[in-house]
Amino acid sequence: MPVQNDKGRAADLVVRQLALKIQSGELEDGQTLPAERDLMEEFGISRTVVREAVVALSNKGLIEARPRHRPVVRKPGYDAAFDAIESVVSHLLHEPGGIRNLFDTRIMIEAMLVREAAKNAEKPDLVALKAALKANEDSIDDSEAFYQTDIGFHQVLYSIPRNPVLPAVNKAYTSWLAPHWSQMPRLPERNQSNYRAHLAIYEAILMRDPDAAEAEIRKHLQSAWSQVRETFGDL
Repeated sequence: MPVQNDKGRAADLVVRQLALKIQSGELEDGQTLPAERDLMEEFGISRTVVREAVVALSNKGLIEARPRHRPVVRKPGYDAAFDAIESVVSHLLHEPGGIRNLFDTRIMIEAMLVREAAKNAEKPDLVALKAALKANEDSIDDSEAFYQTDIGFHQVLYSIPRNPVLPAVNKAYTSWLAPHWSQMPRLPERNQSNYRAHLAIYEAILMRDPDAAEAEIRKHLQSAWSQVRETFGDL
């Protein structure tokens, strides 16, 4: 059905109609979007309007657009929701105190997560956490590997409550903070200190002591923030 000729209005209407098709399942997850020419004919619009609509759908996390490839439909989910606000968060991180504010929310969330783990973690959760801790220990002398296994240890904490929002939150934190964290000096002594902090968190969870687990992770993350400030100053 043709849409109005005003370019901005036309793109909005196309976005709305395609979004409805994605949400209803008419356009399925992993399916390619119809070709530009087909969309032009279906909606009675120009190629420019089609491309504006594709950009808007990509910004909403409803499609994955890559150069020289047809856009692919992505089922709306928590990962897509956080991806859609990445540009906003990136801007806020450049504001005074932006990184500190984001990191403070991480401390609050992970304090809650370790309390939950200490009270309710099941045997498979403890096995996964122990394996992540062992991988972290084994990579102390390889700083790049240690960075990845550090992420992996915290990732397990986000998975224990079996709430699909939380792994998406973890992925978002990792993505948003990575530009700074990846520039941190990689020192075996620092790796050793961070590993010992992970071990203390694990042992508190294993002992079913939520207060100790929270105290250990707060101490660990405050130390991590101090390391950031040593590198970048006030953020």
